Amino acid sequence: MKLRASAILVSARAHGETAVIARLLTEDHGLVAAYVAGGRGRQLRPVVLPGNLVAAEISARSESQLPFARLELLSSRGPWLAEPLPAAAIAWVTALTASALPERHPYPALHAALEALLDAICHAPSARGWASALVGYEALVLRELGYGGRVERPEGDMGAVLAAMDALGEPIDHYLLAGTRGDVMAARSRLRDLLERIQ
Repeated sequence: MKLRASAILVSARAHGETAVIARLLTEDHGLVAAYVAGGRGRQLRPVVLPGNLVAAEISARSESQLPFARLELLSSRGPWLAEPLPAAAIAWVTALTASALPERHPYPALHAALEALLDAICHAPSARGWASALVGYEALVLRELGYGGRVERPEGDMGAVLAAMDALGEPIDHYLLAGTRGDVMAARSRLRDLLERIQ
């Protein structure tokens, strides 16, 4: 296996003293887990942040082996991780993506939607500019994985956004995140609490 692609880094878990296991969402190859040597070192630490867009060179000797990846930063979400609301939104959508999607199944619509959503979170003047898109992304993940996800996409009204989030909460928890390690829904609860404050 050998591939080069731009990818959205959706999770990075520490491995050993200096490495990380990164999960990367690519357009053509879906979610790919890979070993990144030195991922916790000074040079790569700012690169392996969830939400970052990277150029990835991924290789493995066999399909059963965990691939190695070399990453180069294309677009950083780092500056927005200091802001509570964008940071919570980035944490939730990347955790959802990393936890819900099966590996090596391409979902080009999800890749495009996640990239557009992350751009909106980072560049819209307020959460009102991206909150309805976030609900749309959650519904799209449910639909792409075969669990329905039909919801009226709220436009501009934060009360409608919160109601739509509440409607999607149970199917996300029950279908997409059942059996996942850790409490991924806690990231969603934190985001919803922050959004409720700006109503």
